[in-house]
Amino acid sequence: MASHEAHIREPLIIGKKDYHQVTEDITYPIAGKANKYWWMAFTVSFITMLWGVGCLAYTVGTGIGVWGSNKTVGWAWDITNFVWWIGIGHAGTLISAVLLLFRQKWRMSINRSAEAMTIFAVICAALFPVFHMGRVWLAYWVLPLPNQFGSLWVNFNSPLLWDVFAISTYFTVSLVFWYLGLVPDFATVRDKFARMGKPLQQKIYNGLSFGWSGSARQWHRFEELSLVLAGLSTPLVLSVHTIVSMDFATSVIPGWHTTIFPPYFVAGAIFSGFAMVLTLMLIARKTLNLEHYITVNHVESMNKIIILTGSIVGVAYLTELFISWYSGVEYEQYAFLNRASGPYWWAYWSMMTCNVITPQLFWIKKIRRSFTATFIISIFVNIGMWFERFVIIVTSLHRDYLPSSWVMFHPTFVDIGIFVGTLGIFFTMFLLFCRTFPVIAMAELKSILKSSGDKYKK
Repeated sequence: MASHEAHIREPLIIGKKDYHQVTEDITYPIAGKANKYWWMAFTVSFITMLWGVGCLAYTVGTGIGVWGSNKTVGWAWDITNFVWWIGIGHAGTLISAVLLLFRQKWRMSINRSAEAMTIFAVICAALFPVFHMGRVWLAYWVLPLPNQFGSLWVNFNSPLLWDVFAISTYFTVSLVFWYLGLVPDFATVRDKFARMGKPLQQKIYNGLSFGWSGSARQWHRFEELSLVLAGLSTPLVLSVHTIVSMDFATSVIPGWHTTIFPPYFVAGAIFSGFAMVLTLMLIARKTLNLEHYITVNHVESMNKIIILTGSIVGVAYLTELFISWYSGVEYEQYAFLNRASGPYWWAYWSMMTCNVITPQLFWIKKIRRSFTATFIISIFVNIGMWFERFVIIVTSLHRDYLPSSWVMFHPTFVDIGIFVGTLGIFFTMFLLFCRTFPVIAMAELKSILKSSGDKYKK
């Protein structure tokens, strides 16, 4: 896909790289030995994951009464975390599919990790509704399977069931798209191990690459299938979080019953997803020595999308407040007044600070192009988006129509342990991914080397 590029554009690949150097740099984490930073991060993540697994085992053995949920706040910590993880998984599909259709070259250094992040985030998200069922071994009942129990059938009118279909479809398409992009790179890694004289690794990567030879016919089919999958994935970017928002919007609870939720949730998902991609890529950039491939240009492009989606989320917050006042419905007005000034005011104002005010700092070019500032703000956005889900779910439920039912929600050590454990699962899988798969799409990156590499730009 070599094409002419205006001289005014900054190069996307720096360090005077040629094709051989690109291969060597990106395959080094796989073929070389892990450094001490990787082992330190892996040890912490793995221990955290074990803690989470222990809390899940305790939940299954004892029952979900060990959680902080109660009869008024039936959805609390677990569903907050479910929606948060699904949101984080959104950026991968957007970067890989939508930006591919728009022919954005800067996506090529970050799409592989973003797609992997999507898959790992959806796995973490799926744990929460499954374990919320209480009887995990009956989780297959959410599927419309023939059974021996007479007319026992799933309720197709329930948005919770729509979730099952939407998320499983999203996961499947994302997994196929991710693996398809890996096939040519697996062949490159296979050839690298062949040159190093390591036959076992060569055989493993040859199997993973399905014997890819790089013929013109294979490349043609690869490009065609990539476009088809990108076309299939693009509607999923909009549909998945739209359906997740309908879990709330189709109810009659004040604070939930609103038509703004679908676009508001989609923008928020892309917002939090891009923030997590930045968090991970800035760490990987330093620890895997990828500074020449993930440049300030990539970071600035992503920060511009964060400004856009963060501004949309801010407008959605203000629209919610206006509509609650304009509706004249006292219950709706109280729901939002309670969020801002009730017992959970600290969560609401944390959300507003992190999601509305902090991203606006990216209007300043110096901050937008600063790696340190970007990393700090990306952490704030992730925290703010978690608080957003907490505010929507808990503050809308803990004070309902009957004052006698008003309660406070307090997470238990099991609630916190499971959430922290999913962070451990996520980072453990991502660190293993960095050591076994090419973190950057080599084949795609080489296609823009002559048009976007500083060695070839005149």
